[in-house]
Amino acid sequence: MTVQLPTIPMTGVPFAPAEYERRHQKVLEAVASANLDALVVTAHGHLRYLSGYDGSGGYFAPFPLILVPGRRPIFVVREYDEQSVRAYGCIDEIVTYTHQLDFGVVCADVLRRLGLQNKRIGFELSCWNLAPADISAVQAQLPDLRVVDASRLVPLVAAVKSEIELQCMRDAMRMTDVVVRTFQKSLRAGISEVEMLQLVAAAVAEDPSNAEGEIDISLPTILFGERTKLPHGPASRHAIKDNEPAFLEIGTSKYGYAAGIVRSAVVGRHPEAESTHALAEDLIETLVAAVKPGATAGEVDAAGREMLKKSGRQRLFRQRTGYQTGMNWSERGNMSLEPNATDILKPGMTLHIPNILRSESGYLIGTGAQLLVTEFGAERLSSTPNTLHRA
Repeated sequence: MTVQLPTIPMTGVPFAPAEYERRHQKVLEAVASANLDALVVTAHGHLRYLSGYDGSGGYFAPFPLILVPGRRPIFVVREYDEQSVRAYGCIDEIVTYTHQLDFGVVCADVLRRLGLQNKRIGFELSCWNLAPADISAVQAQLPDLRVVDASRLVPLVAAVKSEIELQCMRDAMRMTDVVVRTFQKSLRAGISEVEMLQLVAAAVAEDPSNAEGEIDISLPTILFGERTKLPHGPASRHAIKDNEPAFLEIGTSKYGYAAGIVRSAVVGRHPEAESTHALAEDLIETLVAAVKPGATAGEVDAAGREMLKKSGRQRLFRQRTGYQTGMNWSERGNMSLEPNATDILKPGMTLHIPNILRSESGYLIGTGAQLLVTEFGAERLSSTPNTLHRA
C-alpha cells in the first residue's frame, strides 16, 4: 500500500536547477584540472553550495556528496535525515546508512560501485565535518584508494559569484546596514549588550523587505566597554557607561549568503578608541584601493601592513586582513588575505575585510568593508559610513 505523504510547507531549494548544474560543472572542471577521478564533499557550507541542503544532519557522521565526471552526483546521508535532504536539496540519487559505524562501509560501497576503489579521490581533509577516523573507515574498506587533499577546490570555485548569488549578497548587506543603523540609533549609556542584540534582531525580523523571513542574523558580536577586549565574545548583560567604546561585528545572511561588517562607536569621548579608529579609517582606504582583479591575496595583505608600518603602530594589527565570503562567513579552506597568499583576485569575488585593530590598552576597534571585486577595482557593498559613531 502506497502512503501519500502530506505536502510540507517551507521546503525546497532557493535556486533553480540550472544554477546548481552550473556549480557542479565548474567544480567538475576543477576536479579534472587537479587530475582527480572524483571529489568527496563533506564541509557543510560546500554541501549547501552544491545541493541546497545545509548538511546539518552530518553532525553525527559525514554526509559525503560524491561528484564524478560524466555522471550525476550521489549524496550519502544518514537514513534518519533522508527526507530533509530530499526536501531541501536538489540531488536525486541518495544512498543512506543507518548508524555511525555504517558510514565507512556504505561510502566505500558507493565508491566501489563507481569503479573508484583504486583511483585518486579528493577529500576535504582540512575542512570541518570530516575526521581522520572517517577517512580511516573508508580506507579500511578500500585499501588501494588514493586519498588526495582537495580542501580548497570547492572554495575557489565558489569564490566567484553568479549574478543570482551577488543579488543574495546585496540583499543580505542591505539588511546588515539596517542592523548597523539600529545599533547606532539605540546606543546610549545604560543599554546592555543583550538588549542591543534583541533590538537588532527585532529590526531584521520586522523589516518589510524581510517579509518572507529568508534573511537572518549571522554570528553577532556586540561588546561594550572593557568587554570590547574579547574577540568573538558573546553578548552579555553588561551595560555600557559614559565615555566607553562599543564594538559591533555582525552580518545577516540570505539563503546562507552572509554579508558582515565591523563598526565601532563611543558613548561620550574615549581618546584611545578615537585615535585607534582614525588609524583604522586610513587603513581601510588603503586596503580597498589594493583590491583589484589580478592582485594576489598576499599583495592586498601586504599593502595594509606596509601602511601600518609607516604609521609606527603596526603591532595593533594581529590577524589576517580578510577572507572570501558567500556561503557562510568562512569555511576552512576558503581564500584568505594573509601574508604570502598566492590566490589571485577575480571579478565576481566577494571579500570581508574586518579591519580590526587592538589598541594599546587592548580595546578592539575597527571599521571594515564587504567588497565585490569588479573589473575596475572594488565596490563597497555597505552603505553605512566607516566613520566612528558617537552617541
